[in-house]
Amino acid sequence: MQQPGGIKQHPMSEPCAAISDGIVGGVPLLDLPYTEDSRAEVDMNVVMTGSGRFIEVQGTAEGMAFTRSELDDLLALAHKGIAEIVELQVEMTAEAPEPRVAPRG
Repeated sequence: MQQPGGIKQHPMSEPCAAISDGIVGGVPLLDLPYTEDSRAEVDMNVVMTGSGRFIEVQGTAEGMAFTRSELDDLLALAHKGIAEIVELQVEMTAEAPEPRVAPRG
């Protein structure tokens, strides 16, 4: 998009990413596969910016209500996972791709 004739500046002001986490068997876990998610006591989805600001936090107790301490643990775990995703995003987008050649036809 930033190639000649495109936009002047990158449309994204900063990276963002989303991840799920939860508590399974009393243990906070990150990025739950279905087998864990389906039996989680707490299921949470978190979306954050690369600078650590929250876009969305959605958490549900699937059984017993969870504590503030457990919430803090889940948010910290999500923050760590999102930071890793953002690092990879930045690495993968550091260089612009080669310009595309329009198909002839």
